[in-house]
Amino acid sequence: MYQHLFKDIIDRIFAFVVLTLSFPLLVIICLLLLFFNKGNVFFLQQRPGYKEQIFTLVKFSSMTNERDADGNLLPDELRLTQLGKFLRKTSLDELLQLWNVLKGDMSIVGPRPLLISYLSLYSEEQKKRHHVKPGITGWAQVNGRNSISWQKKFEYDIWYAENVSLKVDVKIILLSLKKVLLQQQINQTGEATASPFTGNKEYVQ
Repeated sequence: MYQHLFKDIIDRIFAFVVLTLSFPLLVIICLLLLFFNKGNVFFLQQRPGYKEQIFTLVKFSSMTNERDADGNLLPDELRLTQLGKFLRKTSLDELLQLWNVLKGDMSIVGPRPLLISYLSLYSEEQKKRHHVKPGITGWAQVNGRNSISWQKKFEYDIWYAENVSLKVDVKIILLSLKKVLLQQQINQTGEATASPFTGNKEYVQ
């Protein structure tokens, strides 16, 4: 009952209230990004959600769109701005995903929505992460986020998909707030973003 009815209602009410209250902050962030990110304010990308249905994820951009002489995007660490680093550390870059929650594409808690290109790389077991809506935060995020392996992330995602409950969601939200305040486990060591998932062959011994 919670997973299929009350969770969605709670998610949408929470998203509406927070977006309304934070509207002045959202406007300020947009104006700052216009300057620091050279006009690149929003990050929009197609992602697979519940039952692998595709939706457009929206968040604040933490990088510029600067390119080299050949027209290729510069490495992430060169495009990541100081404001972008701050938004990531405080998770304010994720705030706009409440719009996705309000629309019903996402939940407050669930496996993070990953790239469409990863769909063909999942094992049958890993595909279970799509049995629930993707979330702004999740069990994998409070148990290592980008500092753990992809294999471990998927194990946490699957565990959540099979154990959804109000108690688990409240625990994840509280742990997420703690990690945001302590600015823990934002990226993998030495990298601006997490390394891409390349499949399961690397885990075969």
